[in-house]
Amino acid sequence: MGWMGRFLVAVGFLAFGILFSPETFGSNSSNGLYSSKLTIALRLTHLLCFCTSFGAALWVTFIGGIIMFKNLPRHQFGNLQSKMFPAYFSLVTVCSTLSLASFGYLHPWKSSATAEKYQLGFLLSGLAFNLSNLLVFTPMTIEMMKQRHKIEREENIGEEVGWTKNRDVAKKNPKLAAMNKKFGMIHGLSSLANILSFGSLAMHSWYLAGKMNL
Repeated sequence: MGWMGRFLVAVGFLAFGILFSPETFGSNSSNGLYSSKLTIALRLTHLLCFCTSFGAALWVTFIGGIIMFKNLPRHQFGNLQSKMFPAYFSLVTVCSTLSLASFGYLHPWKSSATAEKYQLGFLLSGLAFNLSNLLVFTPMTIEMMKQRHKIEREENIGEEVGWTKNRDVAKKNPKLAAMNKKFGMIHGLSSLANILSFGSLAMHSWYLAGKMNL
């Protein structure tokens, strides 16, 4: 089943649940009055987009990327990352934008409590860090990676798993050593922005957990 088929099945399942069991999805508030459809839609949008952003960031940052790095040849790993990261940051940026917009609509700045204002700040900072990666750091990292791969192919390295051969060759190749330094700096900034974005989402998850009434 393709991704579109999976998406349609998920949406159909959600629509079925809302239609036949609205109370399960929070359509009925604690005081017995039905919330407006717009409010419910915005809450659902915020929750689903936030969960998508948080889950994607958790997997890519702490699980998927590490597994691939430890098991794929470096050039193959780098080429895969160059395709995956633009899609990843695009997804998280879109979801972060929708999450921020829906939360901001539900909690206008002027009438919001201090806690909600902090959350708007966390969501906005997470979006800003993602945009910096999508528009600045990721394109620079990919370009430097391609240049470094070219140098490594000239040295007949890059098919090994890990960094051992790269570091050994760089000691004798000033050009590769300089490229490693530049790549490390930009990649480090990209990783830092990604971690700060994840931290912002984690802070918002703590806020959402405090709002749950199980």
